[in-house]
Amino acid sequence: MVGGNLIVSFKASPFPYAAVAIASYTNKAQVNYDESASGLNFTFEGTQITAEEGVVRALAKAGGLAEDSVKSPAYFTLANSIATTTKIPEVITSLDSLDDHLAYRTFLVSHDITAADWIIWGVLKGNLRVLGLLRNNQHQHLSRWFNHLESLESTQAALAGLAEAKASKARVNQKTASSFAMGLQNAKQGEVVTRFPPEPSGYLHIGHAKAAVLNQYFARMYNGKMIVRFDDTNPSKERSEFEETILEDLDLINIKPDKVTHTSDYFDQIYELAIKIIKAGKAYADDTEQAQMREERGQGIASRRRDATVAENLSRFEEMTKGTEDGVRWCLRAKMSVDNPNKAMRDPVDWKVYPTYDFACPVVDSLEGVTHALRTIEYRDRNPQYHWVTRLLIFVLRLSFIYTLLSKRKLRWFVEQGLVSGWDDPRFPTVRGIRRRGMTVEALTQFMLSQGPSQAIVSLEWDSIWALNKKIIDPIVPRFWSVLKTKTVPVTIRDGPPEPEDALSFEDNEEITLMDWGNAIVRSKTTDGAGTITSLTMELNLDGDFRKTKKITWLAQSTDAHPLVNATLIDYDYLITKKKLEEADDLKDFVTPVTEFRQDALVDANVRELKPGDIIQFERRGYYVFDRVVDGIRNSGAQQERTWEFIHIPDGRAAGLASKASGTEGKPPTGIPPAADAGHIAGGLDMDGITQEHTKMYKVDRVVEMDEIDVENATKMYKVESVYGI
Repeated sequence: MVGGNLIVSFKASPFPYAAVAIASYTNKAQVNYDESASGLNFTFEGTQITAEEGVVRALAKAGGLAEDSVKSPAYFTLANSIATTTKIPEVITSLDSLDDHLAYRTFLVSHDITAADWIIWGVLKGNLRVLGLLRNNQHQHLSRWFNHLESLESTQAALAGLAEAKASKARVNQKTASSFAMGLQNAKQGEVVTRFPPEPSGYLHIGHAKAAVLNQYFARMYNGKMIVRFDDTNPSKERSEFEETILEDLDLINIKPDKVTHTSDYFDQIYELAIKIIKAGKAYADDTEQAQMREERGQGIASRRRDATVAENLSRFEEMTKGTEDGVRWCLRAKMSVDNPNKAMRDPVDWKVYPTYDFACPVVDSLEGVTHALRTIEYRDRNPQYHWVTRLLIFVLRLSFIYTLLSKRKLRWFVEQGLVSGWDDPRFPTVRGIRRRGMTVEALTQFMLSQGPSQAIVSLEWDSIWALNKKIIDPIVPRFWSVLKTKTVPVTIRDGPPEPEDALSFEDNEEITLMDWGNAIVRSKTTDGAGTITSLTMELNLDGDFRKTKKITWLAQSTDAHPLVNATLIDYDYLITKKKLEEADDLKDFVTPVTEFRQDALVDANVRELKPGDIIQFERRGYYVFDRVVDGIRNSGAQQERTWEFIHIPDGRAAGLASKASGTEGKPPTGIPPAADAGHIAGGLDMDGITQEHTKMYKVDRVVEMDEIDVENATKMYKVESVYGI
C-alpha cells in the first residue's frame, strides 16, 4: 500500500532512477513529478528525506527489502564513486568488479533484490558513459543483471511515468503523477471493481489484451476485484465454446478474474428497468425500417412513433417480449434527443428481442458494483448514453499494428481458406498466436502498461514489443547449437576427437576459432567436380590467438550413443502486403503469396529435454520457441525420423520485421539472420555467418572505387596502433 510521497523534477540531473524504481517496486511511495522542484523530496511517516541514498534505504526497509548483508554499505559507496568519477579506466574497473561478482550470483548481496541492487542499478542507468560501455557486450553478467531489473513490470511502469511526465510538462501546474502509479480518480483501497466484457464470438487478439491487462492492473493496484463478464446480448454471433477458449486465452496472458459473469444473468433486472423508463416516458416502441431509421437519425427527423402513449409502448413492448409475429418488427428506443449534434444521442435503440450492449452494459455495471469502466475509444461518442451511471470512465485505445488484421471476420476468412493452420497460428495476432510465436506474458504486460490509457489513434510497429520481449528472454534463455543441413561439410580434426564438422570454404592453412573449443588450422580440403567443398581436415591449435580469427559454430558428428536431432526452423511473414487496409480494399488483393519459410537443420541433442513453449537461442541464429515434435511418414508409408519444430521469435530488429513479400519464394526469410548459417564440427560447421568484420553495420556498395582514394594522404591525423590488433 502506498504510504509515502516522492517529489522529483523530471529535469533532475543526475536523475534519481534508484529512488523512483524502488518506489514503484515496493509500492510504498507515490511518485509525483514537479518541474520546479529542486532536488529530491521524500516524505514518509512524518519524516522528510532529501538524499537519494536515504530514500532507497527507507523504502527498502518499508518494503521488506532491508535484510541486507554487511556488504550493502560497500555498494552504496561504490554507487557514489561511479556517479562522481570522470575517468573511464576507473569506471571500467568498477564494471569489471561488478561483472565478476555477478558471474555466479543473481543479485548483489542476497537471493532476492535488495537496496544494494537498486542503488547500483540507478547510478548505472543515469550514466551515459556506463550505458555505452555495457552495450559493448564486455560485461555479460552485469548486463544480464541490469536488464533483468529494468525488465521488471514495476521498473517499466516507473520509466513510463517519467516519459509521460516529460511529454506532459505543459499541463497546468506542471505536475503529473507517475504513469499508472497515479492511479484512478476517486479510487479507494479494497473498493475498486473493474470489468472486462468480451463478446463470446471468437478468439481474443492483441487488441483485446490491452483492455484485459489494464483492468487487472488497476484492480490489483487497489486490492480490488476484476470481473470477466461475457456480453451475450447478441446470440446470433455467440457460441458457448468461445467462452471456454476466451478464458483459456486470458490464462495464457496470466489474467486471473475474481469473478466470471454473463450479461444474461441480469436480463430480469434489465427488463424491469426497461419497463420503468417506458412508464417514465423516457422510451418508446418503434417499427421504423432500419434504413429509414438510419436516414431519419442522420437528418435529425423524429420518428412517427416518438409521441406514442405509455400504454401503447407498454403493449408493444409486451409483444416484443413474447416474440409474436407483430412483436418482432418492433424495437425499443430511448427518448434522448432528435437532433443532438452527437448522433449517438439521437434516440438510440435499447432493445431488439434482446437488450442492446449500450443499454445493458451500464445497467449491469451498476448492478455488479463496477467503480471504474475502461472503454475503448470507439465508445467515446456513446459515452453520453452512459452518463446517468455515476462512475469514472477511462477511454483506452484498442491497439492496432501495421500489416495486421484484427477483424474477426477477416481472420476467420484466412482460417476457412486454409491459409493458416487455425486460430493459434503464429501468424495470427490472437493471444494464442502471439504466445505460440514466443511472446512472453511479461513483455505483453509491460508493453500494454507502457501504452497507458492513450487516446492517440496510431498503427503501431511490431518492433517495440518484440524488442521488449528480447530484453526479457535474452538474459535467461538456454543456448544451443544448430547447423543447416544444406550447409554441412564434414571436418576431420587432427590431435582431437575424431569427429567431422560443418563448415564453409576456408583457405589452406587458415586459422579459425571453433567456438567454445579453441583454434584450429585448416590443413586440407576436398572438393567435387563443381568446386564445392565436400570435406575439410583441421589441426587443433588451442594456444592460438582468437582475436584475429573467424568464429565458427559447430556440432559433433552424430553417433548412436549421442545422436543429433533433426529439426525444422520456421519463420513467418505478414499475412497481408499492405500496412493498413482501407474500407474499400478487397482483402484477397493483399494476401501475401508465401508466408511460411522452413529450413531443415541438425541441432544439439540437448533439445530433447525441452517442452513445447520453451524458449531458447540457437547461437548466432536467433531466438526460437520449441513448438512440437512431428513424426514424418515417407512416401512408401515407412516411418521417418522424428523432427523437432522450432518457431523463430522476432527480436525487434527492422530487418527481421520487414515484409518479405517482395522476396523470392523458397529463399530463407530475412527474419533469420544470415549469421544463422554459421559452422559446426563433426556434425558440421555453419559458415554463411562467418565474418571477420568488427562492426554490426549493414553493408553498402562503395560510392567510389578504392583506387580513386589516396589513402596515405586522406587525413593529416597521426597514425595509431589498433587496440584490437587488426
